[in-house]
Amino acid sequence: MEFNHVSVLLDECIEGLAIKEDGIYVDGTLGGAGHAYEVCKKLSDRGTFVGIDQDATAIAKSTERLSEFGGKTRIVKSNYTYIKSVLTDLGIDGVDGILLDLGVSSYQLDTSDRGFSYRMDAPLDMRMDQDQQLTARTIVNTYDERTLYEVIKTYGEERFAKNIARNIVKAREQSPIETTFELVEIIKNSMPAKARNSKGHPAKRTFQAIRIELNRELEVLQNSLDDMVSALNPGGRLCIITFHSLEDRIVKKQFRTWENPCTCPPDFPVCVCGKRPLGKVVTRKPILPSDEEMEVNPRSKSAKLRIFEKS
Repeated sequence: MEFNHVSVLLDECIEGLAIKEDGIYVDGTLGGAGHAYEVCKKLSDRGTFVGIDQDATAIAKSTERLSEFGGKTRIVKSNYTYIKSVLTDLGIDGVDGILLDLGVSSYQLDTSDRGFSYRMDAPLDMRMDQDQQLTARTIVNTYDERTLYEVIKTYGEERFAKNIARNIVKAREQSPIETTFELVEIIKNSMPAKARNSKGHPAKRTFQAIRIELNRELEVLQNSLDDMVSALNPGGRLCIITFHSLEDRIVKKQFRTWENPCTCPPDFPVCVCGKRPLGKVVTRKPILPSDEEMEVNPRSKSAKLRIFEKS
């Protein structure tokens, strides 16, 4: 299948990065290289682009797509959480911009055997890195009821999490749950009819929760942010696109902390903690897709772009 992914908030990201033609830029979620291609177009031969992705198919397709830019590109199969070591290995001390698009790619969703989609029957997989051993099938069939409930409730914000967890455990007592449609059926049967028929697919939140747990998405994001801002040169920008409130909350909170790190009590007349701002939040409110973009690409509807500039 062709690696097809419509880049979300493309123009807004390129503008937000404030690209210098001789700068160094990193895309930590390279995917099909949609954002990357536009970044590379703006770089001169003195510029450098670094693309990171943990999906082997994405690496292959993006390498092919960016081949016309020759020596200015460096493509690395890794997780963006290792950005510090990736840059060290490349002999890069600092960069002028970093981009993260935290959404699942259209290719991953539309390739049935990857098991990301609740709309296509496939083995329960959901691995972003196919070299990883743990799959969604393992989580669904081995996590105890309490842990399943906590995952679905916390990462999916699913109000019927208790019923879903209980019914998953009941179903797997008869035989292992192997496919996406088997899981979808269990989820549907765990909800009252009114909830099943409401707006949005009934399995959306549970699938999101299992995917986040499997790929440690929130943990990776939380643990990577300080390394990313430390990798930025003065004036460098970090642009992050999130797709649900859990991710957005982490990014929003961290950006605010970097801008105002002081931990002194509010009634202190002067700061004595010695913590200094790392820069400024460029986006007081997140940048959202236009009506036109949402119409052309419905998957962009929940996207939010936040930008931080290092001082």
